[in-house]
Amino acid sequence: MPASTPYEIKTSDGLTLRGIVAGPAQGRQVVLLHGGGQTRHSWAKTVKVLVDNGYRVLAYDARGHGDSDWSPTGDYSIPTLSNDLLTILAALDQPAALIGASMGGLTAFHTVGTESGPVAQALIMVDITLQPAAEGVEKINRFMTAHLDGFASLEEAAEAVAVFKPNPARRANPAGLARNLRKRDDGRFYWHWDPRVLEATGEGWLEELPLLSHRVSLPLMLLRGGQSDIVDDSSVDMMIEALPQLEIMDVAGVGHMVVGDSNDAFNDGCLDFLRRCF
Repeated sequence: MPASTPYEIKTSDGLTLRGIVAGPAQGRQVVLLHGGGQTRHSWAKTVKVLVDNGYRVLAYDARGHGDSDWSPTGDYSIPTLSNDLLTILAALDQPAALIGASMGGLTAFHTVGTESGPVAQALIMVDITLQPAAEGVEKINRFMTAHLDGFASLEEAAEAVAVFKPNPARRANPAGLARNLRKRDDGRFYWHWDPRVLEATGEGWLEELPLLSHRVSLPLMLLRGGQSDIVDDSSVDMMIEALPQLEIMDVAGVGHMVVGDSNDAFNDGCLDFLRRCF
């Protein structure tokens, strides 16, 4: 990432969220929300591109992920993540645009749709719709639950990712994975997120998201992986019907992990949208 300063903020229930802030103080503010099981480091190239183009960027680890605190009660529902985002937005000194991948996109949409007043000026949802394809969600859950006992080495973790995302040109770098893994006293490497995050998907809030569409009027883009198994045509059609301002961009040749798989196309799409709409 480019030169940055550490970021910390307390949530309404006393947890500390941590991240970084980068870019010129006078730049327009963009807040980045990573996907489930990821950290702010997934945005490294995006942060650089945005900063190079004059934006002020805040990338933070969601509760239960990376360097942020874990919830003692395992509270990782989208409404709770939304409250965390509201705390962050309220502390900013200027309006912001939001870019959210997967879980982060749902968090941002929920936040915009449940507040009575404007909380952001533009939103990019990265490979996530209001009704994600069940088969794709199950595939991701299988991957995330398959390695809760950790890995013997970073190389073993990279092989597991390669099986999940079998594209030789996109093989995970073990050194890069080290940012998302922690070595514990038993010598094994574990994903640096709370496994209870997975329990939040069964709490009923997902069914409520389409009902919020009529309250979401800000500029909105869906940036979709061309080979995504999370975003299907029917869910995109539903969003187009419910959200007439929605723009769609397909990134060819990549799946759900659009941010890491195809940074150039992804970042170009984000920049174009922000320049026009924010």
